[in-house]
Amino acid sequence: MKDAVIREITPEDNAQVAQVVRKVLEDLGVPKVGTAYADKALDDMYAAYDMPKANYFVVEYDGRIIGCAGIAPLENYDGNVCELQKMYFLEEARGKGLGAQMITTCLDRAKTYGFEACYLETMTYMESAQKLYQRSGFEYIDAPMGNTGHYSCPVWMLKKL
Repeated sequence: MKDAVIREITPEDNAQVAQVVRKVLEDLGVPKVGTAYADKALDDMYAAYDMPKANYFVVEYDGRIIGCAGIAPLENYDGNVCELQKMYFLEEARGKGLGAQMITTCLDRAKTYGFEACYLETMTYMESAQKLYQRSGFEYIDAPMGNTGHYSCPVWMLKKL
């Protein structure tokens, strides 16, 4: 997938992004309540990330969106920390290095915004994702930070920037 391109989301991408996120969550058997599946922002990700110090990126390949992720200030947290959010890749995009490239893109942007650390939440059984996060410098922490509303995500990780 050498021709895959990581770029910022546009309003025209909203429907495809929502489909990708929901498809991945359904394939993985993720609960629909207490996860990104139930987020109101999912159907208009462009607008959801149209705020200071936030960006959402998509991976486009052959005219289709096959992956996505974003960064934004960590909700309900008093500190200079962002969150790596809604990182999902269709099965065809996994294992090709695109996830690592996406994390680098997001963290580079977080650094330009001056964030001191990046937080994320995930599911226990998403072991491949956790390995990718660890390779990218994220470490496990013992408790959630802020309050994202994703109470069904019991794994928390943090990376100093």
